[in-house]
Amino acid sequence: MKFSAQQIADYLSGEVVGNPNVFVNNFSKIEEGQPGTLTFLSNPKYTPFIYTTKADIVLVDATFEAEAPISATLIKVESAYQALAKLLQLSESLKPKKNGIHTLAFIDETAHLGKDVYVGAFVSIGKNVCIGDNTRIYASVVMEDGASVGNNSILYPHVTLYENCKVGNNCIIHAGAVIGADGFGFAPDNEGHYNKIPQIGNVVIEDDVEIGANTTIDRATMESTIIRRGTKIDNLVQIAHNVEIGEYSGMAAQTGIAGSTKIGKHCILAGQVGIAGHLDIADGSIFLAQTGVPNSIKQPNQMWQGYPAVPVATFRRSSVVYKNLSDLQRKIYALEKQINQLTATK
Repeated sequence: MKFSAQQIADYLSGEVVGNPNVFVNNFSKIEEGQPGTLTFLSNPKYTPFIYTTKADIVLVDATFEAEAPISATLIKVESAYQALAKLLQLSESLKPKKNGIHTLAFIDETAHLGKDVYVGAFVSIGKNVCIGDNTRIYASVVMEDGASVGNNSILYPHVTLYENCKVGNNCIIHAGAVIGADGFGFAPDNEGHYNKIPQIGNVVIEDDVEIGANTTIDRATMESTIIRRGTKIDNLVQIAHNVEIGEYSGMAAQTGIAGSTKIGKHCILAGQVGIAGHLDIADGSIFLAQTGVPNSIKQPNQMWQGYPAVPVATFRRSSVVYKNLSDLQRKIYALEKQINQLTATK
């Protein structure tokens, strides 16, 4: 579908600077913009491209001031990045939605499916499974006995939802994610053999959660592993048994959280962050990439980096020392040599 700059500005409560009647029907990156597309400028690093882009419309922050002529029509909004997200959501909502039950799906007779549910080929839905209205279950998804998914949720191909695990409303779980596999629980005996501890809990995923491809969330040993409302989890994340993630937290790829750790609200875990087990992490904590956390964090709203995790300012000061260690070593050897020479002459 085509939309004019004025229609887009009205939808976003923005201001048109340029031709309000120019039309677009697709999106593009600002450095590769083509006629008929809309792009955006949010990161100042890409500012030079606004003067050369061939895109017809550019979303910019309301504070943007041009330093040279721009051929594209601008739409000024409070936040260009958030406005782009709103437009992409609108574009996604206009795509045709799959519906109906594929003839090659297996659905147990005791399962309950809500209204307007889509179930793809080779899906397996077990006993007493409950699926809410307008939910889409793509090909080869497995929902074991007693599992449930709420309204308006999406399970992409090859998602596995183990028995009795619960997914809320408006959730998205991407391909290959495994929800509810056994936690890593073994009891060594006197001979050093590992005896498996049955994991009899489940996983509870609250509303508005998104889980990336091939992420794994283990079931609790007892009670529940819990992902609270609004949390966003990237691909290839491991969350162990009995972990609890607070509301509206986010974590990037290859993060790992060991068993029984409690993460607070509005926390951010960047790529490859590792958090040890049985810890408590305060609300608003931010861990930069590859940070290792061996101890509980009690101070809220702090930024941490390194291993063991230290306040980011401390880490940066230490980094200056680290990179100069070889020079410091040479100076120490030289000073040691001078001291020995002075001692020898006495």
